[in-house]
Amino acid sequence: MAKDGESIPDEEWERFLRDAEAGASGAPQEPSARARMVGRRLREEPGPPAGWRTHQPPRRERGKAWYVVGLLLAVGLLAVALDPGRVVGWFGDGDGAGGTASPVTEPASQLPTPEEPFRGSPAVEWFDGTAGISMPEARATGWMTKEEVARALDETRNFLEASSLDPAVLRGERPKKAIALMNPHQSDVQDYVTAAFREPGEENDPLLLFSRFAQTKVRLVGNVVKTQGQITFREGKRGAVEVTSDVTYVYPVVRAAKGSDEVARTIARRETVMSWDDPAKVITEAGTFTLLSYKVDATNGGCADSTGFFLPEFTSERTDKGSGPAMDPYDRSTSMDVRLQDTDEDECGTASRS
Repeated sequence: MAKDGESIPDEEWERFLRDAEAGASGAPQEPSARARMVGRRLREEPGPPAGWRTHQPPRRERGKAWYVVGLLLAVGLLAVALDPGRVVGWFGDGDGAGGTASPVTEPASQLPTPEEPFRGSPAVEWFDGTAGISMPEARATGWMTKEEVARALDETRNFLEASSLDPAVLRGERPKKAIALMNPHQSDVQDYVTAAFREPGEENDPLLLFSRFAQTKVRLVGNVVKTQGQITFREGKRGAVEVTSDVTYVYPVVRAAKGSDEVARTIARRETVMSWDDPAKVITEAGTFTLLSYKVDATNGGCADSTGFFLPEFTSERTDKGSGPAMDPYDRSTSMDVRLQDTDEDECGTASRS
């Protein structure tokens, strides 16, 4: 509870959760994204976050900004068609979030095609699939040996592959491999996942963690998804190994109708923070992680969409010009928090390109 608008300290709340779960102060704690994320937020943000102990899912709190490609892109596409040699691209430094983005002149000779779906975008220079996700060198951290940390990092990358790159999941199937890596004792996250696939909506949106496309609307072009991003780690609470992934995925699609050849691209940048916990201190299962936070910033995925699928638009269908300053979905020069801090999730923004 809270008195006079003041929140219970994080330490007392965690002690309450631990005692309520086990009945003894020394027993392992059932992990909760809600309880765990308040500590992170209080360290990173001034003042108490509003409603962090309400029913609203914790730090699923979207951090989600849906940028639809509006008038700027339409004008940009016309410019490419008329004078492709003057198009300028920006490429990140390959180090993921926090790196610098340097302007590089990259002529786009023509619009993307099914044969070259990444043409005209920075992604043409990115790696395919998990090859675009840089991995740190493992070292003994917290309760884990160097070898155990290496396995945790590999499993983190496996989760990213199973949640955002698996062809079956992209076609809309349930991400069984990814879910199997999530701590089954983390009840709030398990409830979210169950609701997200049973009845997706604004509060239980599977797109926060998983990439899915409605096959009745669009189909992916080829078998390649371009990526750029990184995985990092550090020691977390109670000696856990806390792993953060920040990856941008580029998905080329065409309409589902046979013979369609106009290519559109959906770009999704996801940041996921997970904790590989010591089972002596936290209730967990071997080979699974506890989610601390998860959010997505997506371009041309469907503004304010709550269907549980990315719904990209094509040039001829685009009518919403968006609002606010144009943003480059390929720009990774700022962190996700900085990118999203001024975003109103109830409005559609504008992307400078797709």
